[in-house]
Amino acid sequence: MSAQNSTTTIKLNTGATIPQVGFGTWRSTEEEGYNAVLSALQDGYRHIDSAAVYGNEAAVGRAIRDSKVPRNELFVTTKLWNTQHREPAKALDQSLQRLGLDYVDLYLIHWPLPLKTENIKDDNLFSVPTKKDGKPDVDSEWDYIKTWHLMQKLPETGKTRAVGVSNVSVAQLQTLINNKDTKVVPATNQVEVHPLLPQQELYDFCKQNDIVLQAYSPLGSQGSPVADEPAVKELAQKYNVDAAQILISWAVARGYVVLPKSVTPSRIKSNFQVVKLTADDVTKINSIHKQKGEQRINDPEWFEF
Repeated sequence: MSAQNSTTTIKLNTGATIPQVGFGTWRSTEEEGYNAVLSALQDGYRHIDSAAVYGNEAAVGRAIRDSKVPRNELFVTTKLWNTQHREPAKALDQSLQRLGLDYVDLYLIHWPLPLKTENIKDDNLFSVPTKKDGKPDVDSEWDYIKTWHLMQKLPETGKTRAVGVSNVSVAQLQTLINNKDTKVVPATNQVEVHPLLPQQELYDFCKQNDIVLQAYSPLGSQGSPVADEPAVKELAQKYNVDAAQILISWAVARGYVVLPKSVTPSRIKSNFQVVKLTADDVTKINSIHKQKGEQRINDPEWFEF
């Protein structure tokens, strides 16, 4: 059976649906980001993932408008950066202004780490402010739980349909969900997931708590290191597709949202085409990390997991 465009969706705890294969825009510069998103929308993607810190919200919004795809057919995500944890409502307004949209479908806390802003200028808001010793200037009088309690009010404004988190561990999710002032369970948790970091415990916890897991860097980030694994290459040959398509199909088979990213038109197109893997195929890929050991690729020095 040949690869087909992905049409599957997953239901969020809000009742809305999210397309299972979305288009990631991390590390896409302005013009590059515009062209990539436009290509993706023309190829059939209906789920676009952005963030304030990516510096490309304006380009993403322009591509959405130029694509002529009706807004109600799209699922658009953006994220709150660490320097704006105390004012997510204002940050969301700013993101909407850059995107040129009235609302987003999902707004995420990008990292559960509030940072101080005293020593940075407004034009450098999307950075990691550091202290003299080079360590991040953490806002120790605030935390992501307080941020969440402001975030959970945002859907009432109509400016986002759902709220969620990103880069959050099982322990952090437990603390959040069990807090007495938490009224809304995050709709999603977006984290790094690929065969060298399958995140099984986190995936299971999210499933039990009706939180949709979203996978960024599904190919193992820049250079797609996971695509070189023999088991992945073998399956690519079996299905007559490329290795990236096998990795995306593996994520689809496991049952969470996957966000491949590319700026190459042919790759953008092929990443949206998946094959139906057998249970044995999935097991084969699941075992890669057991031989190689788990490897996290997006591991910023300023954040302790």
